[in-house]
Amino acid sequence: MLEIDDLTYRVDARLLFDAASSRIAKGWKVGLVGRNGTGKSTLLRLIREDIEAAGRGRPPGSIKLARGARMGHVAQEIPASDTPLLEVVLAADVERSSLLEEAETATDPNRIAEIHIRLADIDAYTAEARAGEILTGLGFTQEDLTRPARAFSGGWRMRAALGGVLLSTPDLLLLDEPTNYLDLEGAAWLENYIKRYPGTVLLVSHDREMLNRCVTHIMALEACKLVIQPGTYDQYIARRAERAAQLVSAREKQSAQKAHLQSFIDRFRAQATKARQAQSRIKMLQRMQDIPEPLEERTIPFKFENPSELASPLVVMDGCDVGYVSGKPVLRHVSLRIDNDDRVAIVGTNGQGKTTLVKSIAAKLALLKGERVSHGSLRIGYFSQDQMDELHPGETALDHVRTLRPEVSQSAHRAIAAQIGFPKEKIDTPAESLSGGEKVRLLMGLMAMQKPHILILDEPTSHLDIDSREALIYAINGFQGAVLLITHDIYLAEACADRLWLVKDGRVGPYDGDLSDYRALVLAADRTAQANATKPAQTAQMSGNAAGADAATSAAPRPSASTLRRRMEEAERKLTQARANLETVDERLSAAKGPEVAVLLKKRETLAGEIAGLEETWLAAAEMLEGA
Repeated sequence: MLEIDDLTYRVDARLLFDAASSRIAKGWKVGLVGRNGTGKSTLLRLIREDIEAAGRGRPPGSIKLARGARMGHVAQEIPASDTPLLEVVLAADVERSSLLEEAETATDPNRIAEIHIRLADIDAYTAEARAGEILTGLGFTQEDLTRPARAFSGGWRMRAALGGVLLSTPDLLLLDEPTNYLDLEGAAWLENYIKRYPGTVLLVSHDREMLNRCVTHIMALEACKLVIQPGTYDQYIARRAERAAQLVSAREKQSAQKAHLQSFIDRFRAQATKARQAQSRIKMLQRMQDIPEPLEERTIPFKFENPSELASPLVVMDGCDVGYVSGKPVLRHVSLRIDNDDRVAIVGTNGQGKTTLVKSIAAKLALLKGERVSHGSLRIGYFSQDQMDELHPGETALDHVRTLRPEVSQSAHRAIAAQIGFPKEKIDTPAESLSGGEKVRLLMGLMAMQKPHILILDEPTSHLDIDSREALIYAINGFQGAVLLITHDIYLAEACADRLWLVKDGRVGPYDGDLSDYRALVLAADRTAQANATKPAQTAQMSGNAAGADAATSAAPRPSASTLRRRMEEAERKLTQARANLETVDERLSAAKGPEVAVLLKKRETLAGEIAGLEETWLAAAEMLEGA
C-alpha cells in the first residue's frame, strides 16, 4: 500500500530522516510512535505531499502509494457554515458527491450505468445512515445532525471533519492524534472502528491503550530511521528493551576484545619475533566497527510537591445545582465530598458537564443552588483542557514563574523554570509560541509551585508523548494529596484512579465498576445505536422478496443457548489460529523480497477476510445468546 525508500529530510540544519525506509502492506493498522519533535507529523505531511523531501549530498528518496489507491486525512476543522452538520459530512465523500451530481445531468446510457454501478460499489445509498452512525459514535446526538455547522465549537467541528474522512473510507487513512478532541467514549468507539476498518491505517498516537488495542504493527521513528514490526505497543517496548540489552552486552564483549588486542599489541609490538602478529592485530583492531551505545532519550520528570496536612474532608458539596448564570443548571442535586486520599476519574460523554463539575469544585464557577464547604487553608491546582485559559499571552515561562514567586532572585527564577522543563533556549519564548507539550509542562510546573492539596486535571495528556505520560503517572502516584481526573487516556486513568464518578443525564454519582466495565458498556451502547441507525437504510433497500425472506427467517426457531455457545467457542478457536497465521505472514512479509511479497500479500488478504468473517460470526452468536 505504501513504500518509503531511502527518505532523507531536514528542517533547517536539523536532520529528521536519514535514508529511512519502510513498507506498509494493504490492511495493516500501523501505529507511528516516537518522541515529540522527532518528525511524526512531518512524515504524514510528506506522505500527503504537502511538503517535498530534499536531501543534502544524497538522493532524497521516495514515497509511493499503491496505484489507484485513495488517501484520506483530517486537514482542518469543517467551516462554520449554515449547512446542516450531516450534509457537510456527506459532502466530505467527494467521489460520492461528484457521482450523484453527474447522475443528475448525464445523458449517455452507458455512462449512467457506470455511475450507478460505481455508486453501488462505494455503498453510496447507505451513506446517510453510515454518516449518522459515525457522528453518533464520535459523540454527536441525533438532534445535532440537523443543526448548522456554525453552532459547534472548533473542537466539535474537528470531530465532524474526522467523521467526514471516515465516511469516505479511503484505502489509506492517515490519522494524527485523532483522540485529542475525543472523550473516553469517543476514543473507545474510534478504537473499535479502526479495528474493523476495511482499509489501511497509519495512526500517530500517544494513547498507549489505543496502540495496544487496534493496531497490527508499530512503526517507530528512532535515530532518524523507521523501524516497523508486528504487534502492539507493549510488545514493541519489550522488544526494544531486549534489543538494548543485547546491544549493551555486545558492546561490553567488543570492549573486552579490543582491550585484549590492544594489550597484545602493546606487549609484543617491539619484539621482532612477534612483530608480524602484532601488526595483524593492529589491522584487526582498525577493522572493528564500534557497536553504538543504546540511545537513551531523557524525559524531563514532572514533580508535585506534597502539600501540608489538612483534616478531611477537603471539599463538601451538598444539594448543589451547577451551571452558568445565563442558562439552566447543567447538573442538579450534586452531593459529594473529597478527602485527602481520593483518586477519582470522572467519566461521561462530552457535553454532560464534567468540566462544569470540576470548575464548580475548584470554585471557578459560582453555584446556582446549594452549598460548597471547603477547608480554610485549601489550595487547589486546576489544569484546564483549554490551556491558554490559565496562561497569559505575551508572557514567557520566566514571567509566569516571576509572578508566582516575586520574593526570590532572578537566578532562582531561572533555576525554577529549568526544573520544570524550560532551559535557557526556551525560557524567553512567549506562552502562545510554545508547543502543546511545553504548555502542559509550564502549567504543571506552575501548579506544583503552589503546593496544592487537590489536583484537578482536565485532559492533561492531549499534547504529551507516551514517555511524558509515563512521567506524569509517576508524579501523580507520588503525590500525597487528592486527585480528580478527566481523561480519555484509559492507561492514565487506570494507573492513577481507584474509583469513578459518572456524569450523565444531569446527575453525578459513583460508578460501581472499573474502566473496563465502563468501556464495555459504551461499546455495547454503540452497537445498539449502530443497529438502530442502519435499520432505516436496510428497510429502504429491502425488496418485497427480501422482506418475505426476512419474515421467514424471523419465524424460524432460534438456536438454543448451548448451540450458540458452541458456535462462539468454534469461532473463537478458529480466530485464534487465523490470527496466529496472520502474525506469521506479517513477520515473513517484513523481510520478504521479490515475487514472495505478492504471494504473501495475497495470503494476508485472504486471512484478513477470514478473520473479519469469524469476528462477525462470533458477534452475531454473542448477541443472540444475550437476547436469549
